[in-house]
Amino acid sequence: MASTDPNQPNIVFILSDDQGAWAMNCAGTSELKTPNLDHLAETGIRFENFFCASPVCSPARASILTGQIPSQHGIQDFLRAGNSVDLLGDGKTIQYLAGRTTYTELLTENGYDVALSGKWHIGDSATPQAGFAYWNVHATGSGNYYNAPMFENGKQYTSDGYFSDVITDNAISYLDDQKSSDKPFSVNVHYTAPHAPWGSEQHPTELYDDYFDNCAFDTVRWDSIHPNHLLKEGSSGSVGASAAERRQLLSGYFTAITAMDENIGRLIDWLEVNDLRENTLVIFTSDNGMSMGHHGIWGKGNGTYPANMYDTAVKVPTLISRPGHVPEDKVELNLLSHYDLMPTILDYVRLGYLIGNVRDSLPGTSFASILDGEIQAGGRPVVVMDEYGPTRMIRTNSLKYVHRYPDGPHEFYDLANDPNETVNAIDDIAFRSIIKHMNKELQEWFDRYMEPERDGSKQAVKGRGQIDLVGGDEEAFAQDLTFMRDL
Repeated sequence: MASTDPNQPNIVFILSDDQGAWAMNCAGTSELKTPNLDHLAETGIRFENFFCASPVCSPARASILTGQIPSQHGIQDFLRAGNSVDLLGDGKTIQYLAGRTTYTELLTENGYDVALSGKWHIGDSATPQAGFAYWNVHATGSGNYYNAPMFENGKQYTSDGYFSDVITDNAISYLDDQKSSDKPFSVNVHYTAPHAPWGSEQHPTELYDDYFDNCAFDTVRWDSIHPNHLLKEGSSGSVGASAAERRQLLSGYFTAITAMDENIGRLIDWLEVNDLRENTLVIFTSDNGMSMGHHGIWGKGNGTYPANMYDTAVKVPTLISRPGHVPEDKVELNLLSHYDLMPTILDYVRLGYLIGNVRDSLPGTSFASILDGEIQAGGRPVVVMDEYGPTRMIRTNSLKYVHRYPDGPHEFYDLANDPNETVNAIDDIAFRSIIKHMNKELQEWFDRYMEPERDGSKQAVKGRGQIDLVGGDEEAFAQDLTFMRDL
């Protein structure tokens, strides 16, 4: 039944959608009910300083799979076109990762049975790719939580039920089929939760009503609307400008997380019932962070224009658990990024040598030694980088510099004294030399890893969606900006 070889563990990779690092009970948001995520933290490692490669879904997801930054793989905004001809009517499907090596392909080529259930949103949802033998995915990437459009191995259908339940049902069905196999499995369970919409009709009534009626939401920061806030999806209804709107949106957001958490519990239960928990590496993370009133933003990196790089947008919740192997009930403080996941996963299952010929072109480094419980004696990078088109970030444990090409505005935060990023100290002469050094380090790092023809600093990324390949036949990025302040 699946793999029982401790040197070749099974993998369950769980990915949420638009979940802030703050949005778990075990991360300090005590009003939010996440008992199964809390259990993963108790039986594994919670990573306090884990960052996405880009604070929007499609680029971040591509970076997880490829280990490359957006300025390498070329996906630099959420994919607004090329996902599904039938449903979107845009006349094309695009395989945005064509020619890029993914860790899932390498697992497939080396004996793993690899599956995807849930959100893809990296183009051409109908066609299985990236090494996935089982392919049952959302057709577009987001939308209503009921009656979601799906593709299973090229066949389109409409799902029946609440979508987080559907994704889990499909994943468990796949896992049940692995009982007769001795091959290790690697199943990616990609939820659309807690991405909008957050209306009461979208989520389990009992959970929603409990939050709406009984939760004060005192643990969630709420600031005045950011002056650069963009109108979202043609409606201002997803912005909590008033106390009543805020309560409705947070009730939906919290409900989506708790309902997803219940389904994560079902996955853990399956592993335990089938005696595979100790030989399965469970990884949980989100594609990007999310501000739900923090900094006056209701959204992620593209909640504003120019894009923002607040920690609420770029930090992601991350838990890794494998009882008896990975240290338990530990909080890891090292700075880590999604671009570290590919080398880490391959290294952990003894396949790290497969990326030896491209290692120098990959920005990430393996942290498998942390999973093995080894004491870190230095050697880990002391900075993380992030990008969203012409907006780039370099961050240390105590400092953050945000550079916007070609000419700003730039930002600098003294996180040691201003952890909530309330004061932009870019013009403070006390930090002048530090800012100059961080700017130089930022530019040198991206010069090392980016592919010039896909250099995000030279792309017109407005956060409104990508509609073609960079260098394709059409303009690659949508330009339809509308600010809240213009209403």
